[in-house]
Amino acid sequence: MEIDLLKQLAIQVGIAIQQSQLYQQVQLELQERNRAEEKNREQAALLDVATDAIFVRDLESHILYWNKGAERLYGWTAAEAYGRSTILLLYRQAPSNHQSIHQAVLQTGEWQGELQQITKDGKELIVESRWTLVRSSYSRSKSILVVNTDITQKKLLERQFLRSQRMESIGTLAGGIAHDVNNILAPILMSVQLLRMKLSDEQSEQWLNILESSARRGSELIKQVLSFARGMDGEQGVLQIRHLIAEIKQIAEETFPKSIQIYTHVPRELWTISGDATHLHQVLMNLCVNARDAMPDGGTLSIRARNLVIHETDVQFHLDATAGAYVAISISDTGVGIATELLDRIFEPFFTTKEMNKGTGLGLSTVMGIVKSHKGFINVSSKLGEGTEFTVFLPAVDVEETEIVDEMEVFAGQGEWILVVDDEAPIREIARNLLKTYGYKVLTASNGIEAIALYAQHQAEICLTLIDLMMPEMDGITTIHTLKKMNPDIKLITSSGLLTDTEASRTEKTCVHSFLPKPYTSNDLLQIIHDALRG
Repeated sequence: MEIDLLKQLAIQVGIAIQQSQLYQQVQLELQERNRAEEKNREQAALLDVATDAIFVRDLESHILYWNKGAERLYGWTAAEAYGRSTILLLYRQAPSNHQSIHQAVLQTGEWQGELQQITKDGKELIVESRWTLVRSSYSRSKSILVVNTDITQKKLLERQFLRSQRMESIGTLAGGIAHDVNNILAPILMSVQLLRMKLSDEQSEQWLNILESSARRGSELIKQVLSFARGMDGEQGVLQIRHLIAEIKQIAEETFPKSIQIYTHVPRELWTISGDATHLHQVLMNLCVNARDAMPDGGTLSIRARNLVIHETDVQFHLDATAGAYVAISISDTGVGIATELLDRIFEPFFTTKEMNKGTGLGLSTVMGIVKSHKGFINVSSKLGEGTEFTVFLPAVDVEETEIVDEMEVFAGQGEWILVVDDEAPIREIARNLLKTYGYKVLTASNGIEAIALYAQHQAEICLTLIDLMMPEMDGITTIHTLKKMNPDIKLITSSGLLTDTEASRTEKTCVHSFLPKPYTSNDLLQIIHDALRG
């Protein structure tokens, strides 16, 4: 009996010991799990401080963890993101390489690369994404830790830099083309006046006017190409906006589709403004190009200008306005229009409503910057399907407009000897005939070496040298330095179809009388020679 009691007691003691050990083991496991959870909470708190978007997803792409950085980047709160598929949350449609990325993570444990994603409000992002395979410390389940860094702005800046490099290359190409085309146009313009002396009938005069007008238009187009491609700055001064609008209309009529009708209304008594002609030309051109792009099937582009006085009571309706006199230029189209919710964003850098590779997103931001630098402001109104109107307000200045004089007085020579140095034979021939017609004696040279030889022979007779800056064998600057050593008091006029900043700087140091840009007219050549000889 006692033995049975002892056995039962031993069994109960054993059970108690086992229960105690089991309890201790459970307690240890609970403590270990609590410590792990506490560690996870501490790590989660640290992850929330990070600026990167960090989240954990299971192998079926469902969100298990979503940090504060992810909330800030994508706009989804942790509660909204938890349990949802990353495919539906972060992409318009599943990336074509998503499955291959997933397999790479399972096989190698990690992956890194760039992904295009979207935010909650549909904004497109480019992220540098790093994926790491994670195994739970207390279970056999697997998940993927994703760290995404927003590189959208960086990529946009890289694209802008590449665009700038392309524009620089285009500028170099345009410069070479401009030099050659200006050399072609120069003898055409000079020939017109000589032909007028021989052909006096009405029909010949009409043909010569067409010839001169076409050559001038070609020259102006070359100037515009250089201005846009190379960023050449205009000079600050008093401007009559009517002349800029006339130039814009001419360019638009020559380059825009014929399905777009162009209409302008500019009053004769329009006030003048103060500004940079090249920059304001860019403003009007950018707005006209936007109007053209908004009318793929054709329509009407209208450019209007008017005088406007803004009073103190009106300033409250225009955030950037101050009271005073303005010239208001409106550019409107009958195109597709702009959605109301986008009107507040159209002036943001890199924002564009155009298709990929059809717009940089910098046009309107450039317009805004130029207008503000001129102390002006812009209004825009638009309706979908009806069109858009931009109105640029520029402060007016109280200055009487100086009438543009198209024809200049012709100055004849008195038998002075002129040395013409140019590698273009047509320019030498036309210049020689023109100057001889107007009372000068002329020597010509095709390059710098020949010019130096001629000057050495006829130094006593030569009163002035007209020299092209861009020539083979010996360029104009080197020739000028050599001639200056031969005669420090030599009178020089330089000419070129393209004057770069470097050449301009080198030319200034040679102390030449003046610079004559190609293509030039007969009157231009005669007047500049007259001024150089007679001061």
